[in-house]
Amino acid sequence: MNVLLDHLPEFRDGFVGTLLLTLASAAFALVLGVLLAAFRVSPVPPLRWFGTVWVTLFRNTPLTLLFLVMWFVVPQIFDVGMSPWVKGLMALGLYTSSFVCEAVRSGINTVPFGQAEAARSLGMTFGQTLRMIVLPQATRTVIPPLSSIMIALTKNSAIAGAFSVTELFGVQKLLSDQGFAIAWIFLWVALAYLVITFAISGLFRLLESRLEVAR
Repeated sequence: MNVLLDHLPEFRDGFVGTLLLTLASAAFALVLGVLLAAFRVSPVPPLRWFGTVWVTLFRNTPLTLLFLVMWFVVPQIFDVGMSPWVKGLMALGLYTSSFVCEAVRSGINTVPFGQAEAARSLGMTFGQTLRMIVLPQATRTVIPPLSSIMIALTKNSAIAGAFSVTELFGVQKLLSDQGFAIAWIFLWVALAYLVITFAISGLFRLLESRLEVAR
């Protein structure tokens, strides 16, 4: 308990850092993942190929390697300056977008094909059909796997702590290096992660119940 009370500002900053990094990278991954899912089911072959290559590449790349690329390769190739937090956001968002894409694509495939055909017969474009007909119906199927993906994203954010990003794992590393009892540090860090993951799980359960009522 002493390590928590004596270093409450560090734990607070780490908790807030993990929460903000998770929320920002989740938003980025959701937007990009839905766009990639649209590519995967697009009637335009180059878009389908791009989506397939993206998913195959990022789903099969270790996240730690992606962090290393974002830290040491991307800045040299594109000659851009990014803060550690933005680099962590990009690495987590790009990696998670591939899983979001597959979850959304699976949900799209559950919508009867005849509905899309009927929409197109009424003169709706592919984009209009996807946005107004297919995605709203696919949402109910997509919510449960998205919950697991977002919880995994929260835990994956711990890798950012090894790359100078202020978050919970970084606090654990800092205090461990100072000689504090590692068991107590891990206990409080684990409880903080549980608070975030339980909140995410509760939010998605609420969304599921709301969508069930809307049926």
